[in-house]
Amino acid sequence: MRIALAQFDFMVGDVAGNARRIAAMIAEARDRLGAALVVFPELALCGYPPEDLLLRPGFLAACDTALQELAREVTGIVAIVGHPQSAGSVVFNSASVLRDGRIDETYGKRELPNYAVFDERRYFAAADGVCVFDVGDVRVGLVICEDLWFAEPIAAAVAKGAQMVVSINASPFEHDKGTHRDALLRERTRETGVAIAYLNLVGGQDEMVFDGGSILADGDGNLSASADAFEDLWLTAEFNAATRRFAPLDWQRDRDESLAAQSYRAMVRALRDYCGKNAFGSVLLGLSGGVDSALVLSIACDALGAPNVTAVRMPSRYTADMSNSLAEEQVRTLGARLETISIEAPFSGFLESLKIPFEGRVVDTTEENLQSRTRGALLMALSNKFGHLLLTTGNKSEYAVGYATIYGDMCGGFAPIKDLYKTEIYEVCRWRNAQQPAGAGDAIPQSVIERAPSAELRPNQRDDDSLPPYPLLDAILQLHVEGAQEASEIVAAGFDAAVVERVLDLVRRAEWKRRQSAPGP
Repeated sequence: MRIALAQFDFMVGDVAGNARRIAAMIAEARDRLGAALVVFPELALCGYPPEDLLLRPGFLAACDTALQELAREVTGIVAIVGHPQSAGSVVFNSASVLRDGRIDETYGKRELPNYAVFDERRYFAAADGVCVFDVGDVRVGLVICEDLWFAEPIAAAVAKGAQMVVSINASPFEHDKGTHRDALLRERTRETGVAIAYLNLVGGQDEMVFDGGSILADGDGNLSASADAFEDLWLTAEFNAATRRFAPLDWQRDRDESLAAQSYRAMVRALRDYCGKNAFGSVLLGLSGGVDSALVLSIACDALGAPNVTAVRMPSRYTADMSNSLAEEQVRTLGARLETISIEAPFSGFLESLKIPFEGRVVDTTEENLQSRTRGALLMALSNKFGHLLLTTGNKSEYAVGYATIYGDMCGGFAPIKDLYKTEIYEVCRWRNAQQPAGAGDAIPQSVIERAPSAELRPNQRDDDSLPPYPLLDAILQLHVEGAQEASEIVAAGFDAAVVERVLDLVRRAEWKRRQSAPGP
């Protein structure tokens, strides 16, 4: 049996558009790919996650109508389509088997995740059924995403004769997810001897980005290579029911599963889709000559094409000549547009306006932040005038401890690197440079990577004047944020108590800023 997996992105809320696209893809899978079974991701009909749209009766009715109309178009192939299913006072996260112009069977998701980014129990009721159906001589079972993490749903399908199970997913990207997924697939095949076709959604949706990375697990636990992450792909394979093994046909394997590669490609995809889904064709950012804005510029050029990216230098009385020259060097290499606007005149104007109320007060971070807010006002004016989406360039280390200026460098509509620690920024920059063609020059100039980080808001300023060195800061933050460890546990791991308490205090005090920060992957 030939199976076609549709590793594609489907727009949240665009039910009619998604239905038209799915209908065309079903026909393509039948006529061009020669598939007997075509599979679409979790909730493909309405997009994932639909969130509070699911509380609107009109939206659920539109999904039901679209599914009925879609089913009538399905002939000569069997299709699995994910959709919400309204059943009286409850809603199920469902998938239907479409064939011969009708809805043949419908399966409701049994296990509902309610952790991390998931809030499915707010919207859905848990189902308790089993779905097994025939495609030719093959018995096929169906589960949805979280069901795979529990033994019982697949075991129930196998008990009804399933030789192969299709798992449709909308599983967002996170570091090391592939390792856990692979181990889980091996465990399920070991328990049951059933083969599993794992299809995952791809694309960016606000703060989530789905990596695809679809994979095939034979009945003996052998796994195919993951499909190329962050790419829209048709994936086809032949399934042999006698051996319970897949033979990949058109299966574009992931070219680089390193942490830096996956992180960079996730940010590119997230930005591209955020712009596309919000009707922005171009972006701009402040380019300081530092490593963070340099990485964001590279991401933007790769996501949207360099002609659609404007970088703005905004020198002040404290900006080093090196910052200006490095910014120009990078723009020249990548091909983006460069604007230069000095902040001296508006900054001086603000100081003059505040001269009387500030009289007798010492110069402090207020004047430093005023420079950043001057830049923010100028960038927002350019965004407003020319319709560019403004990108912020802050990283996770800065946002964690509040080392960012609200209404200044935090101005913007999307924050591509907000979930990368500063130490990770350098790793990703080095990876991106390694992808450059020979003789093309570094995407992020080496001098940018090597120079000491500085906000350049006062003479000879360095970030480590105000913060612990980034390797130390990031190590503490990772234990606290990802590891959920409190001060005593971090100190017991060998860190200085005073430094730990200072960092954790900064994290607590910066929450109000983080709540106002731009979305990012």
